[in-house]
Amino acid sequence: MKFILWKPILKLVLREFFIAVFLLLGVSIVIFSILHLAPGDPLHIFINIQTQNPEDVALLKRELGLDRAIPIQYLSWLNKLLHGNFGNSFRTGKPVFGELIKVGVNTLMLTIGSMIVTLLIAIPIAVISSLRRHPVLSWGLTLFAYILSALPVFYLGYIVIYIFTKKFNLFPFLPSGAVSSSKFNLIYFFLPIMVLGVGNGSISEIVRHLKMQLERVLSEDYIKAAKAKGASIWRHSFKEGILIPVTTMVAAKIPFILGGAVVVEQVFNWPGMGRLAWQAALDRDYPVIMGITLFAAVFVHVGRLTQTLVFAFVNPQTGEKGEGD
Repeated sequence: MKFILWKPILKLVLREFFIAVFLLLGVSIVIFSILHLAPGDPLHIFINIQTQNPEDVALLKRELGLDRAIPIQYLSWLNKLLHGNFGNSFRTGKPVFGELIKVGVNTLMLTIGSMIVTLLIAIPIAVISSLRRHPVLSWGLTLFAYILSALPVFYLGYIVIYIFTKKFNLFPFLPSGAVSSSKFNLIYFFLPIMVLGVGNGSISEIVRHLKMQLERVLSEDYIKAAKAKGASIWRHSFKEGILIPVTTMVAAKIPFILGGAVVVEQVFNWPGMGRLAWQAALDRDYPVIMGITLFAAVFVHVGRLTQTLVFAFVNPQTGEKGEGD
């Protein structure tokens, strides 16, 4: 019996794995082509191309592998990747994988922490609004959610820095580095998470979607029957009214939160993937950009896989239920 229940879940995981392989392959081809067809090249990191001897430029291109045709360069990069080698950064010469692991952990903490902050704000507002017991409070909280979602994340970040550094004089070293600072390290850690959690633009959408789903579920006959029997309506409505809608919205919002993380990391000098991606884009550091792209694609797909698994565990026979909701 247990094997029968796990069979559709294993089938979903295998399907998502093959989708992920083709997704990463397609993303890598597109990004690699765009990088090499776009104006500019990474040679300016090493030399001044305008005044350098053409022979030296050609030699440097040959050393970096930039003298070959784009398809050959891509196949060479893909072959190294399949052997676990992400290449070396053009700017630092260090292995890309090591740098991505180091900054990826910071970005992961930032994005997951911000999601938690968003949900801690959005879920109570949606629950209170769906009950309709206090219309004025419900209206005020919903308006508050929309105001928060309208705040640009970079603007909110600079306001927070100004308040905490200039008004309260609590964190005079804030712009010099969030994680690396020894003073007030806990606050340095939480401020960017709070800013991204509030300013990622997702609060109002989660409130609206969750409120709509809760109102629908609470009007179902089985919920009314449970209420009549004195049973907890929240225990009966949790899966369909909260768990599935929240999982759906979080999975859909991961790309937007990652985009906001780039801005927050720049504003707070947070040593994450977004900040590294910005620097790599300026330097045309192809191996780093490709590595960050793959890491981001995997992170987004893991969110989608989590959503699929939640649906599967809620109803193993129809694990894909709700994917299109």
